[in-house]
This record gives sequence, structure tokens and C-alpha cells, in this order.
Amino acid sequence: MSQTVISVSHLVELFKDLLEENFVEILVEGEISNFSKPGSGHCYFTLKDDRGQLRCAMFRSQARLLRFTPENGMQVICRGRASVYSQRGELQLIVEGIEPSGIGGMQLAFEQLKQKLAKEGLFAEEHKQPLPEFPQTIGVVTSSTGAAIHDILNVLRRRASGLKVLLRPVRVQGEGAAREIAEAIADLNREGSANVLIVGRGGGSLEDLWAFNEEEVARAIAASKLPVVSAVGHEVDFSISDLVADLRAPTPTAAAELVVKNREEVERHCDQLLLRLGRVMQGRLEMLRVGFASIQRRLISPLETLELRRQQLLGLEQRLQRSIRWQQQRYRHSLQQLAERLNTLSPLQVLARGYALARLYPSSTPLRDAKQVNVEDLISVQLGQGQLEARVTKIKLEKSPKEA
Repeated sequence: MSQTVISVSHLVELFKDLLEENFVEILVEGEISNFSKPGSGHCYFTLKDDRGQLRCAMFRSQARLLRFTPENGMQVICRGRASVYSQRGELQLIVEGIEPSGIGGMQLAFEQLKQKLAKEGLFAEEHKQPLPEFPQTIGVVTSSTGAAIHDILNVLRRRASGLKVLLRPVRVQGEGAAREIAEAIADLNREGSANVLIVGRGGGSLEDLWAFNEEEVARAIAASKLPVVSAVGHEVDFSISDLVADLRAPTPTAAAELVVKNREEVERHCDQLLLRLGRVMQGRLEMLRVGFASIQRRLISPLETLELRRQQLLGLEQRLQRSIRWQQQRYRHSLQQLAERLNTLSPLQVLARGYALARLYPSSTPLRDAKQVNVEDLISVQLGQGQLEARVTKIKLEKSPKEA
């Protein structure tokens, strides 16, 4: 009996057809290991338990729909179809969807993004901006056909007048909604006329509200120069946008109430301020009245003031005159003493005692040595009384002690 011989590739193809025809959609639970995501965008990993392991591949078109990031060690349920990788003849699972075991994918994605942004400080209180007290223009990022915008407008009409509302309509759910919301926030910041932004929508399922849990919306809110109030869903709903925003409102209606003070509240506040101002002014006027009365009692007639100043001036004048006379006497006595001392030191006093001062004529050079003149030189002699002019007839030189 003869047997048919087939090639390896043919056998692998038979296995592949058999698996793909009988295991079109299966759910497999296991632990992720060896997870990788190269630049192609495809995901490759091994799904294992304590008794076996299975190679898995998830192509880019399906991987980009994941709302969370798969990680090694994560227990998951993979949905896909069985196949054979022909080149190596290996069994593999072509994964079309992944859900974490025991927790939904959306909830896991929420927690992952929450942890990531918290580490970057996007939720920090020091980054929160205060809301303006009395905004003139309010920017609203929401659907133009949803209930949220109608609730917001009703509250604003009831609580305040003269406000401008700048609506930037966007899709608030579905594919591309997150990008529209982020772009709308950036557009209103560039436009610049709004004083505060309300970003949100009405209630819905977790899937309906998911656009406000996307990273690009969170970063757009964090980058906003205008204060942002997040108003997503109902009071029980909580989103990433609520954590990043400067203020969270439980509903769109509450957001409108937060950004605009009630007209009646403002009027009551103004009345209270007027009463306080009146009391302060009354107290101030009473203080001024008492002070004026005190000054009035102490006020002196201008004539009396002039007479008092005249008497004071007269007294100062007399003191000045006495001081001047005393100073004159003191300086006169000092001057007399100095004159006597100067007269004692005067060369004329020396001459009066019989000494004479000889000078060479006509240069008036004082003569201290007989060598300074020659015979027949003219000299002038200053006496105690009068002056002589003489001619040198003889010179007598004296030897100095050294020469002797």
C-alpha cells in the first residue's frame, strides 16, 4: 500500500487551515510576558500560565484601539483566532482585543493615565488658576445640540445679564471627539476674548464620556491660560479632565452657577458693602468733628499770635546784641594781647635798642657777612629812628673759629 508524501509547507498550510476554520474566535486567559511594540505599531507578546505558553501577535490596526497599555505580568483575556506562523511552523494567536482580567480596559486605562499625569504634576494644586469674580465672556466647549449647552444658557440668563457666551461646538463622544475638544480649548485661548472656559457634556455611559479621559484633552486643559471648569456627566461621574481642570463642577448646570454669581447675591453683597461703608464714613466724620472741636478750642487769635511772636523776636534780638557785645570785647582783648606779642617780636624793637640793619644798595639785600660788599659799595643802614646811606671805605674780615 503506497502513501502520499507531502511537503513541510503543505502540511503547515493544512494545520493553518484546520485551526483557522475551527478556531475563528476564541477567548484565552493568561499572563503577558516578553511584550514588545516595535516602530511598525504591531504588538508581540507571549501569553502563558503555569503549564504552557502561546505566542501572540496584535496588528497595528487593532493595537491602536486599545485604551490601556499592556505590560509584562498583567493578567489578561485575549480575544482572537488561532493560526500558524508558516515560516517557523509555530502555533500563534492573532489577537483582536485585550481586556484585563478582573478590571475593565477602560478602567485600567483611566488608572494608567491618572498615574502618569499625577507624576508629571498636572493635578497639583499650585497649578490651579482662580476663577474671575465677574467674567464678561464665557467660553463653552461642548456639543451645540446636547442638553448641556441649553442648561448652561438657562442658568446664565437667570443669574446674570449682559454676559457673552462664546460657544465652540465639538463632538463629545466617538472617534475623533478628544481631538476636537483639545483643539477647541486651544482655539479659545488663541481667540482670547473669554475670561473662563466651561468644558464638558451631559451624562452618559463610561464609553460615552471617554473623550474626557483622553490624554490630549487633559494636556490641552493643563496648557490653557484661561481658567477651565470641567463639567462632565453627572455628579457621580469622574474624569481625567476633572482632575486637571482648575475647578470641577458636578454637572454643566453647576458649572454655570460656579462661574457666574447670582444677581440677587451680588445685589445683597453690594447692599452689605454700602451699609458697611456708611458706618465707616459716619465713624470717620464723628472723629473729624471731635478733632475739629478740639482744634477750635486750642485756636489762638492771630493778633495774639503776632504779639507773642513779637515778644519772642524782641527777646532774641536782645540776646543777640548782648552776645555780639560780649564777643567784641573778647576779640578786642585777644587782639590786644596778640598785638603786644607781635610788637615784642618786631625787628623795630631790636633796632630801638641800638642795633642797625645794613642792606646792599640798591638791591636791599640784607648784609650778614663783610664778604658781601666791596670797598666803595653803597649801603643803606636802618636805625631805630631813621635811615643812613653810606659808602664802604674799609673792610675788616674776621677769621672764623675753624680758620683760627
